[in-house]
Amino acid sequence: MMQRFKGLIKLKQARNGILSYQRNFSALPYDAQYDDPQDQVLVEGRAKSRAAILNRPASRNALTIPMVARLKRLYESWEENHDIGFVLMKGSGKAFCSGSDVVSLCELLNEGKMEECKTYFQTLYKFVYLQATYLKPNVAILDGFTMGSGAGIAVPGMFRVATNKTVFAHPEAQIGFHPDAGASFYLSRLPGYLGEYLALTGDKLNGVEMIACGLASHYALHERLDLIEERLGKLITDEATVIETSLAQYGDLVYPDKTSVLYKIETIDKCFSHDTVEEIVDALENEAANSYNEWCKNAIGKIKEASPLSLKVTLHSIREGRFQSLDQCLAREYRMSLTGMSKRVSNDFCEGVRARLVDKDFAPKWDPPSLEEVSKDMVDSYFSPLGELEPELELPTALREPYI
Repeated sequence: MMQRFKGLIKLKQARNGILSYQRNFSALPYDAQYDDPQDQVLVEGRAKSRAAILNRPASRNALTIPMVARLKRLYESWEENHDIGFVLMKGSGKAFCSGSDVVSLCELLNEGKMEECKTYFQTLYKFVYLQATYLKPNVAILDGFTMGSGAGIAVPGMFRVATNKTVFAHPEAQIGFHPDAGASFYLSRLPGYLGEYLALTGDKLNGVEMIACGLASHYALHERLDLIEERLGKLITDEATVIETSLAQYGDLVYPDKTSVLYKIETIDKCFSHDTVEEIVDALENEAANSYNEWCKNAIGKIKEASPLSLKVTLHSIREGRFQSLDQCLAREYRMSLTGMSKRVSNDFCEGVRARLVDKDFAPKWDPPSLEEVSKDMVDSYFSPLGELEPELELPTALREPYI
C-alpha cells in the first residue's frame, strides 16, 4: 500500500506542471431549492470511484458554508474507504465553481455573524490542503467558470481537466478582497510575473492558456466530457497512471493563439515585476504611451477599478507566496481573510460586493480611495499574527506533509 502511495506522490509531482516553474464570485440569486447541503453537493457512485457534483447551477456553483463542509467530509471518508480507488469533482450547469458565495458572507457580516464566516474560511482552506495532500488520485473537471476559490479547490489536485468552455480568473481585488484558498501559492509559481498580472487585473484565462501555463493537467473539448466520464466510471483501479492514460486518450494537443495574453509575457514581466502597485501602474502607462498598446490601457483600467487597499495587499501576498509552502500560504491567507472580514482596517470587501454584485452600480466607494492613501501599516496589518485571543489556522502538517 505504501509503495503505491509513494508512486502516487511522484506522479503527482510530475503532473503538477505549475510547480516546476521558477519564477469568486456569484452575483446570482441564492438557490432556494438547494437549501439541503446534500442537494448542494450531489454524489455519484461508480464501480471503483465516487464523484462530487457541485450543484447550485443558478449561482454558478458558488461555495456556501454547508457545501465546503460536505466536500471535506466526503473526501475524508472516501480516502479512508478501501473500496474507492479515486475521486472526481465537477459542477452542474455552465460552471465548475465561480468561487465563494460572497453575497451570503457579507450578509452574515452585516448580521454580526463573524464566527460563521471564520468557520467557512477554516473549512475551505482545510479542504484545499486535503486536496493537495490527497492519497488517492483525484480529478477535477473545470468546465465553465472556474474562478476565485473555485479554482482554489481544484488547482492543488492531481488532475485538472480544462475545456474549451473554461473561464479561469481571480477577480478578488475588484471586490475589495484578495486571491485566497491557496491562490497566492499557485499564482506566484506561474511563469514570470503572470500571477501578479492575473491577481491585480482580474483578467481571464481560457482552457488552452491554463494548459500552457500549467494550471491544468489535461485539455478536452466540452463535447467529449461525457465520453471521458463514461470511461472513468468504468475503471476498476486506484492507479494514477491508469487514470492519466484514460484522460490523455480523450485529450487534445492545443496551443494558445496569437491573441493570447501569454504572448505578452515579456511586457507583463517588464511592467509587473516592480515592487509596488504605483510603479506597476507607472510602467504600464509608460508602455501605453510609447507603444500605443491598447492591452496596456485595458490593464490600467482594470487595476484602477479595484480596491487600492486590496491591490497592495494582493501584491504583497503573491510576493510572499513565492517563498512559502502551500500550508504557509493558507495560514497567512486565513489571517488576511479575517482581517478583511473584520472591517478593522476597511469595509472594502462588503462595499465591493455591494457595488458589483448587489446594487450593481459599479461605483464602489473605496476606503482609502487612492493608492497613495494606503499606508504601510494598513497593509502590514493583514499579515500580522492574529493574537492570543484569535487562534491561527491549524493544518495537519505532521500527519499530511505537503509535497507540492
